[in-house]
Amino acid sequence: MTDHLKILLQYLMPKHLVSRLVGRLAAKEGGRLPQWMITRFIRQYQVNMREALHENPAHYASFNDFFTRALKADARPVVEDEQVLAMPVDGAISQLAPIQQGRIIQAKGHDYSARTLLGGDKALAAPFMGGDFATIYLAPKDYHRIHMPLDGILKTMIYVPGELFSVNPLTASRVPELFARNERVVCVFDTVAGPMAMVLVGATIVASIETVWAGTVTPPAGKRIQRWDYKPDTAPRLAKGDEMGRFKLGSTVVCLFAPGQVSLAEHLLPGTPTRMGTEFGTLNSASIEHELDNN
Repeated sequence: MTDHLKILLQYLMPKHLVSRLVGRLAAKEGGRLPQWMITRFIRQYQVNMREALHENPAHYASFNDFFTRALKADARPVVEDEQVLAMPVDGAISQLAPIQQGRIIQAKGHDYSARTLLGGDKALAAPFMGGDFATIYLAPKDYHRIHMPLDGILKTMIYVPGELFSVNPLTASRVPELFARNERVVCVFDTVAGPMAMVLVGATIVASIETVWAGTVTPPAGKRIQRWDYKPDTAPRLAKGDEMGRFKLGSTVVCLFAPGQVSLAEHLLPGTPTRMGTEFGTLNSASIEHELDNN
């Protein structure tokens, strides 16, 4: 789909319908259209196919297969030190800072409610008040699988319906409460550093968001908040570096941590490029060390 056609559709049709239409095109298998989309995308965004598990664009049956492509086993080594958190995605830091008075910085002059971001549940949001957050933007050329910063057991997943605004840096600087307004999937894990939230935020032309335990979460049936709570004995367990989800056509991840549990890496500033598996931060010596429930 050309950029001109994409823009025209956004004006003529509701954003969710545009997203679903593009999603169907991206999922189409076989024929010339998928290969044309893939080769044009690689050229336009200068995608590095040398690190892809399958370098030949002809390998991919659909644009979605290409966009969520796996990388070679050694392309993203995960930091081994147990006290060091791993960067969850390729992309660039949008913002990172303490969560102050329940608010998260979006951009200069804009912030939004952490509670709203997490779906509105006061009890779910309470452990993160006064903690730290990091927002990471994934550009079209980036690797679009999302990985775990540290070992975790899934406690809760929430689907929050919403808008499909673009999440690029320019839009983030202009649209108030952007990430708390867009469609998103909230995943809360129990970790050795207490609760950790991974919020996968949708955007314009994002066809779907998936998790490894539930498959496609968006688009769901209906427009209401949906919640899944997991019991410790049956909950998905993921190790540091494991894939936890993926975007079809890209977006943003917001990570939230409890107060005093982690120190995000000092070299990370707004605009800093990120690479999955590299140092994201460290566990604090004052962290509440506890074993994950093995019952």
